[in-house]
Amino acid sequence: MTYQPFLLTEELHITQIITIHYFEYTNTYHFHGESHDFWELLCVDKGEVTVTAGEKKLTLQQGQIIFHEPNEFHNVQANGKIAPNLVVISFSCDSSCMKQFRNLITTISETEKTFLAQIIREARHCIATPLDNPFTKKMERRTDSPFASEQMIQLYLELLLLSMLRRLNRKEKPDPSEKSTKKENDTILYQRILLYMKDHLHSQLTLDQICQANLVGKSQLQKLFQKEQHCGVIHYFSYLKIEEAKQMIRQEQSNFTEISDALGYTSIHYFSRQFKTFTGMSPSEYALSIKALSEEDAANALH
Repeated sequence: MTYQPFLLTEELHITQIITIHYFEYTNTYHFHGESHDFWELLCVDKGEVTVTAGEKKLTLQQGQIIFHEPNEFHNVQANGKIAPNLVVISFSCDSSCMKQFRNLITTISETEKTFLAQIIREARHCIATPLDNPFTKKMERRTDSPFASEQMIQLYLELLLLSMLRRLNRKEKPDPSEKSTKKENDTILYQRILLYMKDHLHSQLTLDQICQANLVGKSQLQKLFQKEQHCGVIHYFSYLKIEEAKQMIRQEQSNFTEISDALGYTSIHYFSRQFKTFTGMSPSEYALSIKALSEEDAANALH
């Protein structure tokens, strides 16, 4: 018998991405509204907003998401108290299962938040148009984007929608392994942020940037790292940088100035101070200690 292909059933397919936005609005922001012939999702990353969807006026809080179906009039405004951060993605999808997102408002899970964060992250890599421009009608490509960034956006968006459909479909028996506890959510969030920081060791990061890229609040982030590492997130990021610097010194392929530049330090002097803070040695002292240790090991191997 010859091999027979197993044809995969495709339940949902994103045909086009129209716009991707991450907005940090003032507490008085008001968008007058629009309608268009494609889908749009809005997720509140921080704060609270009032949304009009058709004839309904709704309040969305942090972690909640709403879908506007094609040709539905919609607008959004801040509540006058809290400055909101919003993720807004518009896209085309003709799959029949999209009807389940009509009039949907729900709270996203930590896994789904991860998918959203990955979409924003990939968009920053491959889209030249600022993600905070509310008047964008056409996004422009970057010429230096990582391999397959655009396809990653499509896949992460499809994963987000499929994950939500699975979770919200009442006909499907709940999978006990997918019941998120706070501990499991914290683990997912911690691993996501850790990966993000390791991917950005060669640049400077602020607390705001880490929060924005991972869709997490400052207090939640700081509490998480105090729990996991007994220090602040920026302190731990600095520690990761120095660990990378130590490895680069051991490889003996770059001098200290090159290592400092490669890791995004503003000066060799600041790099040296940071290195001594974490290791108790200057970079040159560390290099000599490693060299002495390796030479000692080599000498021992000869006897």
